[in-house]
Amino acid sequence: MSFGDPNNPYAQQGQPQGQQPGYGYPQAPPVQPYGGGYPTGPVEMPGAVKAARIFLYVIVVCQVIVAGIYGYSISEFDKTTSELSGTDAEVFADLGKGVLGFLLGLSLVFAALGLALALKYASGGNGVRVCAIVYGSFAIVSGIFTIPVGLVTLIVAILLIVFAAKRDSAEWFKRPRH
Repeated sequence: MSFGDPNNPYAQQGQPQGQQPGYGYPQAPPVQPYGGGYPTGPVEMPGAVKAARIFLYVIVVCQVIVAGIYGYSISEFDKTTSELSGTDAEVFADLGKGVLGFLLGLSLVFAALGLALALKYASGGNGVRVCAIVYGSFAIVSGIFTIPVGLVTLIVAILLIVFAAKRDSAEWFKRPRH
């Protein structure tokens, strides 16, 4: 048998002399002193993440205030439309109350979603951070349509997106949780 025999399964074809072929399990990374090894991520919630969570709570409070304004508008709607008469006025009144009722329900659902996100900030994964960014985007649109209270919502929602998109926030939400 020669060195380059193609029929010999034990022959080292193409391997230089003195080197072993690579087989077996890969070696583990070297153990570092003082609890080293793989990075674990931040242990305490960074300031940017705490601020983003506070911004979520502020948006929730603004949405509850907007829901209260819609509820008050529904209760006062009959008084303002009582001056109108005719079937067109009744249709208008019913339509207006329906729209206000829908907006009231929508703002309450939006507040509940924001509260759920804020409560998951301490233990949630990267999906919570992404949902907070999307929630902030919808809060910007909501703030534009409800401009007296919505101005606060608009500013805080922009800050929420900025703080949730920071690297510290990404590291916090991507940390290993055991």
